[in-house]
Amino acid sequence: MRNLPKLRKIENLLIQVVIFAATYIFIYRQVFHKSNLPELLKTVEDDLRNQGFQSRLAVILALMVVNWCIEAYKWKYLIGKVEKVSFFKAFQAVLTGVSISSFTPNRVGEFFGRVFILKQASHIEGILITMVGSVSQLLVTIILGSAALLVFIPYHLPDTLYSHGYLFYGIVVIVILFDLLLLGMFFNLSVLSSLKERILQKGLQKLRRFFHVFAFYRNRELARVMLLSLTRYMVFTGQFFLLLRLFDVAIPYLHAMMLIALIYFIMAIIPTIALTELGIRGSVALYFFGLYFAQVHMNGGTLNAGVFAASTILWMINLGFPALLGTVFVFRLQFFRKQG
Repeated sequence: MRNLPKLRKIENLLIQVVIFAATYIFIYRQVFHKSNLPELLKTVEDDLRNQGFQSRLAVILALMVVNWCIEAYKWKYLIGKVEKVSFFKAFQAVLTGVSISSFTPNRVGEFFGRVFILKQASHIEGILITMVGSVSQLLVTIILGSAALLVFIPYHLPDTLYSHGYLFYGIVVIVILFDLLLLGMFFNLSVLSSLKERILQKGLQKLRRFFHVFAFYRNRELARVMLLSLTRYMVFTGQFFLLLRLFDVAIPYLHAMMLIALIYFIMAIIPTIALTELGIRGSVALYFFGLYFAQVHMNGGTLNAGVFAASTILWMINLGFPALLGTVFVFRLQFFRKQG
């Protein structure tokens, strides 16, 4: 047992190295093998020499910092129930979460990437609390995306069966009831704490004691978390719109936000892995914007190139670069704690 601490250090370092290497490998594959990089570079080559283009791109980069600062503050606020952390430490945790999530299905690694920066709090408690923040962000995406869908169907799919009559009204009712159900569940998280005996089967009895974390948050606190998630949503959807305008995609703000909300909605409800996410994101964006261009009789050729460039660069700015930056802090993660 004397060699156990030394063995743990070696195992901890190996995990850190694997995460570091996996992040760089997956980001490399996304950018150089999945993003049609030559086509992207051709689109932005001339624009990069333009000083106005550079200044507007700087604003979009600044919004990236705002985006992740909001997420860091939200996590700091939530995790403060079990352990007080500084904003800088929370920011590190968020970035390491982005790194680990970059090569995991639907970014589930985000939960684990953050909690191993904690010193005293239970990792399982940290994961469950992190899920509260992620669920709030998902709810905002689903609610606004489903609302955008109800606008999109009658205006951009007018000739389909779903766009009019009782079927459309039925879709409206189902969407509203579903969104209200999700909100009701979120603002009654404490019920999960009281239902833990029924939720968890005998094989998962050890997890029951951790479910008390859902009773930590009052509705006012959960509303604050939702407001932070909404603010962050407006930041990264705003980035998308600015990038569209940057690449000369002439589309009114409200129409663009409807399509962007739909894109994030679809990305939220379909299972993806990091290896294919960038390609799927670009395909979904081109599909919905293509429908819009056809509906308003606009030439989609050049505009599609702008949509593709905006979608790809947004991924690089908001996920690719933060994931690489997060690897700097991966070596501070402690996957094994001292005993006793």
